[in-house]
Amino acid sequence: MKEFHHVSVFAEEAVEGLAPQPGGVYVDCTLGGAGHSKRILQRTAPDGKLIAIDQDLRAVENARNVLAEYTGRYQIVHSNFRHLKQIVQQYEPDGVNGILFDLGVSSPQLDEEERGFSYMKDAPLDMRMDRTQPFSAFDLVNTWGEKEIADVIFQYGEERWGKRIAEFIVKARKSGPIETTGDLVDIIKAAIPAGARREGPHPAKRTFQAFRIAVNDELNVFETALQDAVDCLKAGGRISVITFHSLEDRIAKNVFQDYAKGCKCPPELPICQCGNQPKLKIITRKPIVPSEDELEMNPRARSAKLRIAERILAD
Repeated sequence: MKEFHHVSVFAEEAVEGLAPQPGGVYVDCTLGGAGHSKRILQRTAPDGKLIAIDQDLRAVENARNVLAEYTGRYQIVHSNFRHLKQIVQQYEPDGVNGILFDLGVSSPQLDEEERGFSYMKDAPLDMRMDRTQPFSAFDLVNTWGEKEIADVIFQYGEERWGKRIAEFIVKARKSGPIETTGDLVDIIKAAIPAGARREGPHPAKRTFQAFRIAVNDELNVFETALQDAVDCLKAGGRISVITFHSLEDRIAKNVFQDYAKGCKCPPELPICQCGNQPKLKIITRKPIVPSEDELEMNPRARSAKLRIAERILAD
């Protein structure tokens, strides 16, 4: 088995943003290579606790080795962070002091050909972050209707050629199932006019991103989990969110802003009727972006943004 190696983006900044304290309890919703988890355990010594969640069994198995010296202070849960609220209620029913999200796909998932995430390597169409789940990119590409496929490519990939790509996919699969990432790349290249292919990123990048998001239901899961995270925090607890996509960052920004609002009554009402109180204080008015040093060390961090907020009102 290949070594699971992933360079954590904002390794220090995201953990620092949680303001970790000894004795506190923290949740890493995206365990990955355990880089953030290890720093949280280091910063909360000698008695801080960690709950780490990941839907990738490879990440879970690897983390047991990476975090071995902290045995007794952490709990690793093989699950999707869509179940964050239930997981916190199970292990820390009184709430936690910090929650971290590091979204997107990890380096090992990109680099392992058999996972089917990369448009640079020919592999079976998969793209599942949790390979115990039944629905894969193969199912999406070969069973969804043309309009559904076009909508996914446009909405999640922001690809202007989405309708044409969907047409070419549906036409190609009439001759037999689209089995591999290489087959899909060839179809996408055929659908996008030559002039457009010569500009910008790889012609398949946006479509592959869109299918990965759809296969894993990433945006809906993230929005629900982020809202649940607010409810799981103790007063003074913090959330750090690392995003790699404009749609993810927009969700983080909007959820933070919504929970930072007070009264939500119509402006024409002279007296507040809703009684709504803000639950969050936004720590980062503008997202933190990677430094030049970090980009040199990890080019995949180029699109990353970090947002931090603090719980100011306990229910």
